Amino acid sequence: MRTVPPKKQSKRFKFTFGYLTLGLLALLLFNLFSSPPPGKVVPYSDMKESIRKKEFDQVWLTDQFVVGVLPETAVKSPPAGTEKRIGQWFSDSSRVAAVRPAADQDLIKLLDEVGTKYQVKYENTAFRDFLMTWILPIAAMLFLWGFVLKRMGPGTEVMTFGKNKARLQAEADLKTTFADVAGQDEAKEELKEIIEFLRAPKRFTVLGGKLPKGILLVGPPGTGKTLLGRAVAGEAKVPFFNISGSDFVEMFVGVGAARVRDLFQQAKSKAPCIVFIDELDAVGKARGIGMMGGHDEREQTLNQILVEIDGFDTQAGVIIMAATNRPEILDPALLRAGRFDRHVFVGRPDVKERQAILELHTKNVKKGPDLNLETIAKRTPGLVGADLANVVNEAALLAARVNATQVEMKHFEQAVDRILTGLEKKNRVINRKEKEIVAHHEAGHALVAALGNSTDKVHKITIIPRGIGALGFTLQLPTEDRYLMTREELLQKVDVLLGGRASESIVFQDVSTGAHDDLQRATEIVRSMVTQYGMGKTLGPVTVERERTPLLVAQGEISTGKNFSEETARQIDEEIKAIMAGRLDRVISLLKQNLPLLKEIAQELLEKETLNEEEFHAIVQRHLEKPVSTAV
Repeated sequence: MRTVPPKKQSKRFKFTFGYLTLGLLALLLFNLFSSPPPGKVVPYSDMKESIRKKEFDQVWLTDQFVVGVLPETAVKSPPAGTEKRIGQWFSDSSRVAAVRPAADQDLIKLLDEVGTKYQVKYENTAFRDFLMTWILPIAAMLFLWGFVLKRMGPGTEVMTFGKNKARLQAEADLKTTFADVAGQDEAKEELKEIIEFLRAPKRFTVLGGKLPKGILLVGPPGTGKTLLGRAVAGEAKVPFFNISGSDFVEMFVGVGAARVRDLFQQAKSKAPCIVFIDELDAVGKARGIGMMGGHDEREQTLNQILVEIDGFDTQAGVIIMAATNRPEILDPALLRAGRFDRHVFVGRPDVKERQAILELHTKNVKKGPDLNLETIAKRTPGLVGADLANVVNEAALLAARVNATQVEMKHFEQAVDRILTGLEKKNRVINRKEKEIVAHHEAGHALVAALGNSTDKVHKITIIPRGIGALGFTLQLPTEDRYLMTREELLQKVDVLLGGRASESIVFQDVSTGAHDDLQRATEIVRSMVTQYGMGKTLGPVTVERERTPLLVAQGEISTGKNFSEETARQIDEEIKAIMAGRLDRVISLLKQNLPLLKEIAQELLEKETLNEEEFHAIVQRHLEKPVSTAV
């Protein structure tokens, strides 16, 4: 294959602050020496005295100097007294100069009285004065202005303040289609109507129908909202304007509104097309809650967006799409009918969608024969498309690190652990006593989960430190996607969380700080059961919200804080304490009945550091006639 050598880039002169300084110095020197005195300078009093004594053959008068021309004989042999006053400095010069005071009006009279010839000489300094008075200050101002704007970042040039920063992709450059979006079937069905309108608008207009002006994609970060926007443009084969909400707002008031106008004008000229505003909440927050009130630049930008959408005709073939993961803080005027009135939810993928996403991202990966993407999908509940893409990439990097020829199941397992729990820290030095505490703590979690008929089965136990503060963890995987939980299932989750503390108290007759996060999560579950789910005895089927500060408070509205009495709060706290204490006693009783099994699991952890699902359940089977012998 013939290799074409890269072209040498020509070195371009860069005008920097150092060159400006050199230029200023050069002009300063030019100004100083452009009109040098036409002789050696003497005091003005000596000059007048020499004129009175007729020591000069003639005198020149300029705007700045008085110049006396010595006779040739005076230059060769100065007269008596001259060398003391003049000749001692200027015996080698034919001219003597003195700075002429502007206030002395008697110099001409003196010259007339003594009869010395004199003439006035004018110097043409127009070019120099123009250069120093106009050209140099303007050049310096423009350079400093450009220097400041360059430091402020790209897109702040003087002539481009009002230009939008949207990235335009032509229809020929759009390669993304719905085939590149795994999962999100409901969202894609909603958006197919947009594609049909862009392809054949007469199909809708002939019946008098109108498409929504704005489509808002709502969902957690990383679920593929921007990807769906590109896929819609790719399917419809129309230009795609992509801009972030933060690109509208600048420090100068009015710039954002000008950019909005410019964006919509460009969109109309490219119709049919799609305008996609990512992170709409950056510019679309509810008005009236900022310190600047209605004069805030962000609010003026939002007002302009509302005006442009109102004056927008969907028949022109321009579709406005936006994405946000914080719809609750958007201004209500954005969400009303006639603006962003169609909301498409882009949620977290379920297990089948996660498997489809993994298959999509592993198309170009050399997969090992033991790789089971279904298992990986079950191991990653709650992860979104961006997280799953990161899992695939991390697995490939881990395989490359050990010079493997294929990405195997173990590499994916390590990648999931790394993303969910952090980086392994095998070099962290932990003393034997702490290691035993961690081993029994994790064994307590796992054993309570196995004996308590938990819906989330134990998949892995490890005492290898990970992340910032985790000295070990017990990984449980749900057997299926769940959207509802019963009271008993919530209490089982609390039992599993309390299993670590209960194990420590049984084996060591003491507890450590390792249960801090477990207690916090267990308390939160119990509090939600009592105050939100209506599962407590104190309140019964009543819901009371926790005290919180509203994110958006309407003008004139005052936040009232919690909406229940102090007596109710006391009763809630007492019930939470009673439930927590009761579940802890049940867990301690369960672990005491299976203490040999608890110690064997902990001993295996101390020896192997990690137990997988098969190893853990094999230990439990050896001690019990069936996996579930005692239910909590």
